[in-house]
Amino acid sequence: MRDQLQALEKQALQAVGAATSLEELNSLRVRYLGKKGELTAILRGMAQLPGEERPIIGQLANELRDRLEQGLADKIASLAAAAKQAQLAAEEIDITLPGKAFPVGHQHLITRTLEEIQNIFLGLGFNVVTGPEVETDYYNFEALNVPADHPARDMQDSFYFGPELLLRTHTSPMQVRTMEQLRPKPVRIIAAGRVYRRDDDATHSPMFHQVEGLAVDANITLADLKGVLLAFAQAIFGAERQIRLRPSFFPFTEPSAEVDISCFLCGGAGCSLCKGSGWLEILGSGMVHPRVLQLSGYDPEQVSGFAFGMGVERIAMLKYGLDDLRHLFTNDMRFLRQF
Repeated sequence: MRDQLQALEKQALQAVGAATSLEELNSLRVRYLGKKGELTAILRGMAQLPGEERPIIGQLANELRDRLEQGLADKIASLAAAAKQAQLAAEEIDITLPGKAFPVGHQHLITRTLEEIQNIFLGLGFNVVTGPEVETDYYNFEALNVPADHPARDMQDSFYFGPELLLRTHTSPMQVRTMEQLRPKPVRIIAAGRVYRRDDDATHSPMFHQVEGLAVDANITLADLKGVLLAFAQAIFGAERQIRLRPSFFPFTEPSAEVDISCFLCGGAGCSLCKGSGWLEILGSGMVHPRVLQLSGYDPEQVSGFAFGMGVERIAMLKYGLDDLRHLFTNDMRFLRQF
Protein backbone atom coordinates (compact mmCIF):
# COMPACT_ATOMS: atom_id res chain seq x y z
CA MET A 1 0.00 0.00 0.00
CA ARG A 2 2.95 2.25 0.64
CA ASP A 3 3.98 1.76 -3.00
CA GLN A 4 0.45 2.58 -4.17
CA LEU A 5 0.49 5.84 -2.27
CA GLN A 6 3.87 6.84 -3.70
CA ALA A 7 2.73 6.04 -7.23
CA LEU A 8 -0.49 7.99 -6.73
CA GLU A 9 1.43 11.00 -5.45
CA LYS A 10 3.78 11.00 -8.45
CA GLN A 11 0.93 10.64 -10.90
CA ALA A 12 -1.25 13.30 -9.26
CA LEU A 13 1.51 15.93 -8.94
CA GLN A 14 2.48 15.43 -12.60
CA ALA A 15 -1.15 15.91 -13.64
CA VAL A 16 -1.48 19.04 -11.51
CA GLY A 17 1.72 20.48 -12.94
CA ALA A 18 0.51 19.90 -16.48
CA ALA A 19 -2.93 21.45 -15.89
CA THR A 20 -3.65 24.63 -17.85
CA SER A 21 -7.02 25.77 -16.47
CA LEU A 22 -8.98 26.05 -13.26
CA GLU A 23 -11.59 23.64 -14.61
CA GLU A 24 -8.90 21.00 -15.14
CA LEU A 25 -7.59 21.50 -11.61
CA ASN A 26 -11.07 21.05 -10.16
CA SER A 27 -11.44 17.80 -12.06
CA LEU A 28 -8.08 16.59 -10.68
CA ARG A 29 -9.13 17.47 -7.13
CA VAL A 30 -12.27 15.33 -7.50
CA ARG A 31 -10.32 12.52 -9.20
CA TYR A 32 -7.67 12.16 -6.52
CA LEU A 33 -9.13 13.66 -3.33
CA GLY A 34 -12.90 13.31 -3.72
CA LYS A 35 -15.09 10.89 -1.76
CA LYS A 36 -14.88 8.45 -4.64
CA GLY A 37 -11.33 9.48 -5.60
CA GLU A 38 -8.26 7.31 -6.02
CA LEU A 39 -6.81 8.13 -2.59
CA THR A 40 -10.04 7.10 -0.90
CA ALA A 41 -10.07 3.86 -2.91
CA ILE A 42 -6.58 2.97 -1.71
CA LEU A 43 -7.42 3.76 1.92
CA ARG A 44 -10.37 1.36 1.83
CA GLY A 45 -7.83 -1.46 1.79
CA MET A 46 -6.39 -0.46 5.17
CA ALA A 47 -8.78 -2.91 6.87
CA GLN A 48 -6.68 -5.77 5.50
CA LEU A 49 -3.45 -4.42 6.98
CA PRO A 50 -1.95 -5.64 10.25
CA GLY A 51 -2.89 -3.41 13.19
CA GLU A 52 0.64 -2.06 13.68
CA GLU A 53 0.84 -0.79 10.07
CA ARG A 54 -2.48 1.06 9.97
CA PRO A 55 -1.29 4.21 11.87
CA ILE A 56 1.78 4.44 9.63
CA ILE A 57 -0.22 4.17 6.42
CA GLY A 58 -2.83 6.60 7.79
CA GLN A 59 -0.11 9.16 8.50
CA LEU A 60 1.39 8.71 5.03
CA ALA A 61 -2.06 9.15 3.48
CA ASN A 62 -2.67 12.38 5.41
CA GLU A 63 0.74 13.74 4.39
CA LEU A 64 -0.02 12.83 0.77
CA ARG A 65 -3.40 14.62 0.97
CA ASP A 66 -1.69 17.76 2.36
CA ARG A 67 0.92 17.74 -0.43
CA LEU A 68 -1.72 17.35 -3.10
CA GLU A 69 -3.82 20.17 -1.59
CA GLN A 70 -0.76 22.42 -1.49
CA GLY A 71 0.14 21.53 -5.06
CA LEU A 72 -3.35 22.36 -6.23
CA ALA A 73 -3.30 25.69 -4.35
CA ASP A 74 0.09 26.63 -5.78
CA LYS A 75 -1.04 25.78 -9.30
CA ILE A 76 -4.25 27.80 -8.91
CA ALA A 77 -2.22 30.82 -7.75
CA SER A 78 0.17 30.37 -10.66
CA LEU A 79 -2.64 30.24 -13.21
CA ALA A 80 -4.34 33.28 -11.67
CA ALA A 81 -1.10 35.29 -11.82
CA ALA A 82 -0.54 34.26 -15.45
CA ALA A 83 -4.13 35.24 -16.35
CA LYS A 84 -3.68 38.64 -14.71
CA GLN A 85 -0.43 39.25 -16.60
CA ALA A 86 -2.12 38.27 -19.86
CA GLN A 87 -5.00 40.65 -19.13
CA LEU A 88 -2.61 43.50 -18.33
CA ALA A 89 -0.69 42.85 -21.51
CA ALA A 90 -3.91 42.82 -23.55
CA GLU A 91 -5.14 46.04 -21.94
CA GLU A 92 -1.85 47.89 -22.08
CA ILE A 93 -2.25 51.63 -22.67
CA ASP A 94 0.28 53.65 -24.58
CA ILE A 95 0.73 56.56 -22.18
CA THR A 96 2.68 58.48 -24.80
CA LEU A 97 -0.49 58.99 -26.86
CA PRO A 98 -2.24 62.34 -26.39
CA GLY A 99 -5.24 62.20 -24.04
CA LYS A 100 -8.79 63.17 -24.83
CA ALA A 101 -9.34 66.91 -24.59
CA PHE A 102 -12.29 67.93 -22.44
CA PRO A 103 -13.81 71.39 -22.89
CA VAL A 104 -12.97 73.80 -20.08
CA GLY A 105 -15.93 75.71 -18.73
CA HIS A 106 -16.02 79.19 -17.29
CA GLN A 107 -18.21 81.30 -15.07
CA HIS A 108 -21.51 82.58 -16.38
CA LEU A 109 -21.65 86.35 -16.86
CA ILE A 110 -24.12 86.73 -13.99
CA THR A 111 -21.93 84.76 -11.59
CA ARG A 112 -18.83 86.66 -12.68
CA THR A 113 -20.53 90.05 -12.29
CA LEU A 114 -22.06 89.14 -8.93
CA GLU A 115 -18.72 87.99 -7.54
CA GLU A 116 -17.03 91.15 -8.81
CA ILE A 117 -19.67 93.32 -7.10
CA GLN A 118 -19.33 91.37 -3.85
CA ASN A 119 -15.54 91.61 -3.88
CA ILE A 120 -15.68 95.38 -4.38
CA PHE A 121 -17.94 95.87 -1.37
CA LEU A 122 -16.00 93.40 0.75
CA GLY A 123 -13.00 95.62 0.09
CA LEU A 124 -15.05 98.60 1.30
CA GLY A 125 -15.77 96.89 4.63
CA PHE A 126 -19.21 95.40 3.91
CA ASN A 127 -20.28 91.85 4.75
CA VAL A 128 -22.28 89.65 2.37
CA VAL A 129 -25.55 88.19 3.71
CA THR A 130 -28.15 85.92 2.10
CA GLY A 131 -31.70 85.06 3.05
CA PRO A 132 -34.84 83.15 2.07
CA GLU A 133 -36.30 83.57 -1.40
CA VAL A 134 -39.77 82.73 -0.07
CA GLU A 135 -40.47 85.75 2.14
CA THR A 136 -43.27 86.97 4.38
CA ASP A 137 -45.37 89.97 3.47
CA TYR A 138 -44.12 91.71 6.61
CA TYR A 139 -40.42 91.58 5.73
CA ASN A 140 -40.93 92.10 2.00
CA PHE A 141 -43.28 95.09 2.35
CA GLU A 142 -44.56 96.14 5.78
CA ALA A 143 -41.19 96.42 7.54
CA LEU A 144 -39.92 98.47 4.58
CA ASN A 145 -42.63 101.12 4.97
CA VAL A 146 -44.76 99.68 2.17
CA PRO A 147 -48.18 98.98 3.75
CA ALA A 148 -50.89 96.96 1.99
CA ASP A 149 -52.55 100.00 0.36
CA HIS A 150 -49.32 101.65 -0.81
CA PRO A 151 -49.22 102.27 -4.59
CA ALA A 152 -45.56 101.22 -4.71
CA ARG A 153 -46.78 97.63 -4.37
CA ASP A 154 -48.38 97.72 -7.80
CA MET A 155 -45.04 97.11 -9.53
CA GLN A 156 -44.01 94.29 -7.19
CA ASP A 157 -47.08 92.29 -6.08
CA SER A 158 -46.21 89.17 -8.04
CA PHE A 159 -45.86 85.54 -7.05
CA TYR A 160 -47.79 84.61 -3.91
CA PHE A 161 -48.15 81.31 -2.04
CA GLY A 162 -50.97 82.73 0.08
CA PRO A 163 -51.91 85.99 1.80
CA GLU A 164 -48.66 86.19 3.80
CA LEU A 165 -46.03 84.37 1.70
CA LEU A 166 -44.53 85.31 -1.66
CA LEU A 167 -41.37 85.04 -3.72
CA ARG A 168 -39.36 88.04 -2.59
CA THR A 169 -39.41 90.98 -4.97
CA HIS A 170 -36.09 92.41 -3.77
CA THR A 171 -33.32 91.50 -1.32
CA SER A 172 -34.28 94.40 0.95
CA PRO A 173 -35.91 92.06 3.52
CA MET A 174 -32.39 91.04 4.52
CA GLN A 175 -31.73 94.65 5.54
CA VAL A 176 -34.53 94.43 8.11
CA ARG A 177 -33.60 90.91 9.23
CA THR A 178 -29.97 91.94 9.72
CA MET A 179 -30.85 95.10 11.65
CA GLU A 180 -33.09 93.06 13.95
CA GLN A 181 -30.26 90.62 14.63
CA LEU A 182 -27.51 93.22 15.13
CA ARG A 183 -29.33 96.05 16.94
CA PRO A 184 -28.04 98.28 18.33
CA LYS A 185 -24.72 97.53 16.61
CA PRO A 186 -23.63 99.31 13.40
CA VAL A 187 -24.54 97.57 10.15
CA ARG A 188 -22.56 97.35 6.91
CA ILE A 189 -23.91 94.64 4.63
CA ILE A 190 -24.80 93.80 1.07
CA ALA A 191 -27.63 91.33 0.45
CA ALA A 192 -27.31 89.35 -2.76
CA GLY A 193 -29.54 86.78 -4.46
CA ARG A 194 -32.42 85.98 -6.80
CA VAL A 195 -35.62 88.01 -6.77
CA TYR A 196 -38.91 87.72 -8.66
CA ARG A 197 -41.30 90.18 -10.34
CA ARG A 198 -43.78 89.99 -13.20
CA ASP A 199 -41.54 91.69 -15.75
CA ASP A 200 -40.43 90.28 -19.08
CA ASP A 201 -38.89 92.34 -21.88
CA ALA A 202 -35.49 93.22 -23.32
CA THR A 203 -34.34 94.85 -20.07
CA HIS A 204 -36.43 92.94 -17.48
CA SER A 205 -36.90 89.31 -16.43
CA PRO A 206 -39.42 87.69 -14.06
CA MET A 207 -36.42 86.28 -12.21
CA PHE A 208 -33.24 88.29 -11.81
CA HIS A 209 -30.39 88.89 -9.37
CA GLN A 210 -30.11 91.86 -7.08
CA VAL A 211 -27.54 93.30 -4.72
CA GLU A 212 -28.69 95.71 -2.03
CA GLY A 213 -26.43 97.55 0.39
CA LEU A 214 -27.06 98.96 3.83
CA ALA A 215 -24.99 100.98 6.27
CA VAL A 216 -26.38 102.11 9.63
CA ASP A 217 -24.35 103.94 12.27
CA ALA A 218 -24.11 107.26 14.03
CA ASN A 219 -23.62 110.26 11.73
CA ILE A 220 -24.06 108.47 8.40
CA THR A 221 -24.74 111.08 5.71
CA LEU A 222 -25.63 111.35 2.05
CA ALA A 223 -21.99 112.20 1.38
CA ASP A 224 -21.02 108.75 2.69
CA LEU A 225 -23.49 107.16 0.29
CA LYS A 226 -22.12 109.11 -2.65
CA GLY A 227 -18.52 108.26 -1.75
CA VAL A 228 -19.25 104.53 -1.51
CA LEU A 229 -21.15 104.48 -4.82
CA LEU A 230 -18.46 106.49 -6.59
CA ALA A 231 -15.81 104.02 -5.38
CA PHE A 232 -17.99 101.14 -6.61
CA ALA A 233 -18.67 102.70 -10.02
CA GLN A 234 -15.00 103.43 -10.64
CA ALA A 235 -13.97 99.94 -9.50
CA ILE A 236 -16.36 98.11 -11.83
CA PHE A 237 -16.63 100.50 -14.80
CA GLY A 238 -13.26 102.27 -14.79
CA ALA A 239 -11.42 104.93 -12.79
CA GLU A 240 -12.57 107.73 -15.10
CA ARG A 241 -16.27 107.21 -14.35
CA GLN A 242 -18.26 109.86 -12.49
CA ILE A 243 -21.66 109.56 -10.87
CA ARG A 244 -24.63 111.83 -10.30
CA LEU A 245 -27.61 111.49 -7.97
CA ARG A 246 -31.06 112.42 -9.28
CA PRO A 247 -33.99 112.95 -6.88
CA SER A 248 -36.39 110.01 -6.89
CA PHE A 249 -38.82 108.16 -4.61
CA PHE A 250 -38.62 104.86 -2.75
CA PRO A 251 -40.87 104.10 0.22
CA PHE A 252 -37.99 102.84 2.38
CA THR A 253 -35.58 105.75 1.85
CA GLU A 254 -35.88 109.49 2.36
CA PRO A 255 -34.41 111.36 0.57
CA SER A 256 -34.10 108.97 -2.39
CA ALA A 257 -32.01 109.18 -5.52
CA GLU A 258 -31.41 107.38 -8.80
CA VAL A 259 -27.70 106.98 -9.48
CA ASP A 260 -26.22 107.50 -12.96
CA ILE A 261 -22.68 106.99 -14.23
CA SER A 262 -21.02 108.97 -16.97
CA CYS A 263 -21.38 107.12 -20.27
CA PHE A 264 -18.32 104.98 -20.96
CA LEU A 265 -18.97 104.99 -24.70
CA CYS A 266 -18.98 108.75 -25.28
CA GLY A 267 -17.41 109.95 -22.02
CA GLY A 268 -20.44 112.12 -21.29
CA ALA A 269 -20.63 113.90 -24.65
CA GLY A 270 -23.85 112.17 -25.65
CA CYS A 271 -24.40 109.13 -27.89
CA SER A 272 -26.99 106.52 -28.83
CA LEU A 273 -26.15 104.38 -25.79
CA CYS A 274 -26.92 107.12 -23.30
CA LYS A 275 -29.62 108.62 -25.56
CA GLY A 276 -27.71 111.86 -25.83
CA SER A 277 -27.71 112.57 -22.09
CA GLY A 278 -24.14 111.53 -21.33
CA TRP A 279 -25.36 109.45 -18.35
CA LEU A 280 -26.47 105.84 -17.75
CA GLU A 281 -28.72 104.81 -14.88
CA ILE A 282 -27.29 101.97 -12.77
CA LEU A 283 -29.11 101.81 -9.42
CA GLY A 284 -31.42 103.36 -6.84
CA SER A 285 -30.39 104.63 -3.43
CA GLY A 286 -31.21 106.92 -0.52
CA MET A 287 -31.04 107.51 3.20
CA VAL A 288 -32.86 104.87 5.26
CA HIS A 289 -36.35 106.05 6.14
CA PRO A 290 -36.77 106.76 9.89
CA ARG A 291 -39.83 104.51 9.91
CA VAL A 292 -37.73 101.55 8.67
CA LEU A 293 -35.18 102.20 11.40
CA GLN A 294 -37.93 102.27 14.03
CA LEU A 295 -39.52 99.03 12.80
CA SER A 296 -36.11 97.35 13.04
CA GLY A 297 -35.51 98.55 16.60
CA TYR A 298 -33.18 101.47 15.95
CA ASP A 299 -33.63 105.00 17.22
CA PRO A 300 -33.60 107.38 14.23
CA GLU A 301 -32.59 110.17 16.60
CA GLN A 302 -29.37 108.31 17.42
CA VAL A 303 -28.42 106.63 14.14
CA SER A 304 -28.87 107.11 10.42
CA GLY A 305 -28.07 105.04 7.39
CA PHE A 306 -28.03 104.72 3.65
CA ALA A 307 -29.22 101.97 1.33
CA PHE A 308 -28.87 101.18 -2.35
CA GLY A 309 -29.98 98.45 -4.72
CA MET A 310 -28.89 97.30 -8.16
CA GLY A 311 -29.77 94.57 -10.63
CA VAL A 312 -26.79 92.34 -11.36
CA GLU A 313 -28.04 91.76 -14.92
CA ARG A 314 -28.25 95.54 -15.46
CA ILE A 315 -24.62 95.93 -14.39
CA ALA A 316 -23.59 93.03 -16.66
CA MET A 317 -25.46 94.53 -19.63
CA LEU A 318 -23.68 97.86 -19.24
CA LYS A 319 -20.26 96.37 -18.50
CA TYR A 320 -20.29 93.91 -21.41
CA GLY A 321 -22.40 95.86 -23.92
CA LEU A 322 -25.41 93.52 -24.11
CA ASP A 323 -28.47 94.66 -26.01
CA ASP A 324 -30.98 92.22 -24.48
CA LEU A 325 -31.09 90.94 -20.91
CA ARG A 326 -32.75 87.72 -22.07
CA HIS A 327 -29.48 86.57 -23.65
CA LEU A 328 -28.29 85.84 -20.11
CA PHE A 329 -31.00 83.20 -19.59
CA THR A 330 -31.31 81.41 -22.95
CA ASN A 331 -28.31 79.08 -22.40
CA ASP A 332 -27.18 79.74 -25.96
CA MET A 333 -23.58 78.51 -26.02
CA ARG A 334 -22.75 80.76 -28.96
CA PHE A 335 -23.50 83.74 -26.72
CA LEU A 336 -21.90 82.37 -23.56
CA ARG A 337 -18.62 81.41 -25.29
CA GLN A 338 -18.03 85.07 -26.14
CA PHE A 339 -17.33 85.73 -22.47
